Amino acid sequence: MRRHLYLAGGVISVALGAVGAFLPILPTVPFLLLATFCFARSNPAWEQRLLNHPRYGPPLRQWRDRRAISRKAKTGALIAMGAGVVLTGVTAGWPWVLIPAVVMGVTGTWIWTRAE
Repeated sequence: MRRHLYLAGGVISVALGAVGAFLPILPTVPFLLLATFCFARSNPAWEQRLLNHPRYGPPLRQWRDRRAISRKAKTGALIAMGAGVVLTGVTAGWPWVLIPAVVMGVTGTWIWTRAE
């Protein structure tokens, strides 16, 4: 039963990651990291397919081996979060802009302090 739940979680995470590849608001790699975690516990062959993917495999292996995020990925994440804060400020205004600003402050700091 547990294996099936991990498999379902992995498939859902890959689907969300695929959507995130086309939507700038939804991240891709965090969902693929979750999928890798789930597949490691349910279907190791699918885990290897993710780790060997030409585009997404290197950042997944980098995180898995060294808990590292490339500078390019850090910069991209912070720019995307900043755009989200600006978009919220323009559309929803004050005080709603504080929510993504605080989230960006906390998660952006965490992302920027990871190894490269």
